[in-house]
Amino acid sequence: MLLYTDTINGDELFSDAFPVKEAGAAYEVDCQMIQVKSGVDVDIAGDGQDEEPDEGASTANNVVVSFQLQQTSFDKKSYMTHIKGYMKALEAKLRDTDPARLNSFKEEAGALVKAILGDFEKYEFYTGQSMDPDGMVALLSYRADGTTPYFTFFKDGTKVQKL
Repeated sequence: MLLYTDTINGDELFSDAFPVKEAGAAYEVDCQMIQVKSGVDVDIAGDGQDEEPDEGASTANNVVVSFQLQQTSFDKKSYMTHIKGYMKALEAKLRDTDPARLNSFKEEAGALVKAILGDFEKYEFYTGQSMDPDGMVALLSYRADGTTPYFTFFKDGTKVQKL
């Protein structure tokens, strides 16, 4: 099993227990809505085929629940301020750890940020459990079908650990 953590603050973000695909400068992680009761997972797999929803149960995203991601909010201007600082922090890390990756990172990450800003209203924003304002902000959106949720995580902002 692979665990992906934030390179800035070490927060656990996701694992390969969920469908993960590389998309340029990002990892896209498919997720789904599950039933939770009193903060305890009832149906972590999210299949829920033979289960009736419990009274008092609520619906939550399985990646959010599994990694205790914290929802936050941004307007476009504040997100632009955050992402500029975050990209500078990632560039500094890459200069130290993988300088050969720096140019392609700038190109790929720039294109990703431009796409995010172009569809800004389609995203929800999440931080890791520590809610560190300098860490990664994960982006939740929906596939073209309008119902399948997925997260976008900056690939160069993650550290992969084999468990």
